[in-house]
Amino acid sequence: MTTRTLRSRGTAATALLSLVALTFAACGGGDDDAAEPSELDPDADLSEQTVVVSNWADYMPPDIAEIVQKETGAKVEVTNHATNEDMVAKVTGSGGEGLDVVFGSQPYLQAFAEEGLLEPLDTEYLENWDSLDPEAQGLAEVEDQPYFAPYTWVTTGICYRSDLVDEAPTSWYDLLQPEEKYRGKVTMMGTERWAVLPAQKALGYSVNTTDEDEMEDVKELMVDAKPNLLAYDDTTFYERLVSGEAVMVEAWDGWCNYGIAENPDIDFVVPEEGSDLWVDGIGILKSSENKEAAYAFVDTILDPKNHAWASENILYNVPNDEAISLLPENLTEQYETLGARREEMLQGENMVDIGEAATLYNRIITEVTASDE
Repeated sequence: MTTRTLRSRGTAATALLSLVALTFAACGGGDDDAAEPSELDPDADLSEQTVVVSNWADYMPPDIAEIVQKETGAKVEVTNHATNEDMVAKVTGSGGEGLDVVFGSQPYLQAFAEEGLLEPLDTEYLENWDSLDPEAQGLAEVEDQPYFAPYTWVTTGICYRSDLVDEAPTSWYDLLQPEEKYRGKVTMMGTERWAVLPAQKALGYSVNTTDEDEMEDVKELMVDAKPNLLAYDDTTFYERLVSGEAVMVEAWDGWCNYGIAENPDIDFVVPEEGSDLWVDGIGILKSSENKEAAYAFVDTILDPKNHAWASENILYNVPNDEAISLLPENLTEQYETLGARREEMLQGENMVDIGEAATLYNRIITEVTASDE
């Protein structure tokens, strides 16, 4: 099994929206045809096209270029971004020139779609589209039009050491207000959307709330929780569990599986108050001059035998039941979030782009981190 390089999913949405808006204006955004799929040439010679893909390292089959060329004739060049923000900078810095396909997290791709930077998908050109879960297809829509292909889906919960806690956590309050003996042994994420999520859900609020009074309540709960934390940690939390430095951490389900791979006493729970659900997706840029090859690339990735690679190697759920059925039985037994508990992982609230309210979230995080413990 090959595990992908750990990466940040950061949501510096204020900067994102500013960059997208500036690029959109510079590229002549506002075209009435932006929401319509481009007309493709069904007889295009794909061997004459090269599709340039930007993705996180180790997030798709390493031989995907060879697979695509063998099956479709199209050539593939791959470039990597480390974070969503890096991907945004690539697209907005050049207006998408030199790129055809990008992998990104749902709120980012939604923002791109809303600003006319993504190609609306004509799913008739994607033979494997119907293999995807209808709910995941819905997460990839903006105004009822699909704009990207869902690749993996993710939820957030509590990853914990079952041998180091007396009882399994069941509530976000177990993380926010832990028993005294666990204080200083819990971590939460520091990136805006996921930093506020435990308090939002504990208080019964939406993960997409833009209500200032609700977010003030969230801030107060986070300030109260801060002295209990070992750290805000978005990248090494599962390693802290493996070492025993931490006993409970806020985590994404797939990243918790990295810990389970090293210590079977690590487990994952979605708290009773609920959580989020979102996808990482694959979008075709509106500016692409190789759209036929781009469609061929996306469709090849969605082929269940290729899509299964993601679950088997990066340990995330994929919204493709046929792909899941191809996973080795010992894998789904070892990682219950891919097997017996898969449906539980898919009950969260859809996390979407919050637009200008990102400034509110940024302010809350800044005030929490600056507060006295």
